[in-house]
Amino acid sequence: MFRRRSAGATDGTAQDSPGAQSPDGPATSKPRSSAEAAKGRPTPKRSEAEAKRRQPITGSRAPAAPRTKEDKAKARASRAVKYEAMKRGEAWALNPRDRGPARALARDYVDSKRRASEYYMYVLVVLLAAVFLRSKATQEFISPLVLVLILVIVVDALILRRGVSKLMAERLPGESTRGLTMYAVMRALQIRRFRVPAPRVSPGDKF
Repeated sequence: MFRRRSAGATDGTAQDSPGAQSPDGPATSKPRSSAEAAKGRPTPKRSEAEAKRRQPITGSRAPAAPRTKEDKAKARASRAVKYEAMKRGEAWALNPRDRGPARALARDYVDSKRRASEYYMYVLVVLLAAVFLRSKATQEFISPLVLVLILVIVVDALILRRGVSKLMAERLPGESTRGLTMYAVMRALQIRRFRVPAPRVSPGDKF
């Protein structure tokens, strides 16, 4: 029922098998994986890949030359000249957010009146000083004052929005008013003497 395989067949099978080699023969090479065969090179170790990523990036930009005292003095003088021109409202020195006839008109409108919101910084300093006091009566006084301050700012912002929109429609029809209300509110919150560009009109002046 079971046929014995001949010795020749057994020898032939042993000879044909790639793993059946004599002990004295050369060792077989480790077979390459499919990924290595596709790339044509062995996959690098993780430590080698991380070491390559940590190498400094070299650019073509030349290192900056050291600045002399004369260069620093010229740069400082140039900044001072530009700042003075910015305070005067000269167009070439203004920041991008301050440029344009719409922004100039909004500044004049804000500067032409005394507003409660321009005393915001003074009240804020008083509030910060009062926070560090341990008095219970002072702490009870702070919360209502903060609410009143917020209410005053909101009401003044609404008045500014209506006034600036009306003025823009009269003098600069068709000009974009995007961001103009916030610009006017932020200027109104600043102390008058520290506003940049400096006010061109005084409170009560017609412009």
